[in-house]
Amino acid sequence: MAKQIFINLAVKDVQKSMDFYTSLGFTNNPQFSDESGKCMVWCENIFLMIMNHEKFAGFATKPIADTKTTLAGLFSLSLESVDEVNQMMANGLNAGGIEPSEMKDYGFMQQRTIEDFDGHTWEIFYMDITKFPTEQPNA
Repeated sequence: MAKQIFINLAVKDVQKSMDFYTSLGFTNNPQFSDESGKCMVWCENIFLMIMNHEKFAGFATKPIADTKTTLAGLFSLSLESVDEVNQMMANGLNAGGIEPSEMKDYGFMQQRTIEDFDGHTWEIFYMDITKFPTEQPNA
């Protein structure tokens, strides 16, 4: 079996969150979904599990963080162009997400940030590694 990654998030409204992540380009895998949680597919080996708090608590060993006020993690998605980044952001903002900061341009990478309804923070970026500086500035 190929290696896979599953990101598990506690959400207050599973359907609303599924609609948001669908707007970003995730697709639902109904085989691993029910009313209390949805399996959202980013690509062949990367999955997002969005679960209501009760279901999530069944897997958790600590209290669920209030991600509206506390940053619990940063999740990053790479895309193939700045236009794709901007389109994904527009879709997410139209679906109710918020952009907590302006786009960052590092020369070789452009990055935008979006938060879902529960405050989970996603960094959407495009990177052109051919523009990565080869020489480090003097310290």
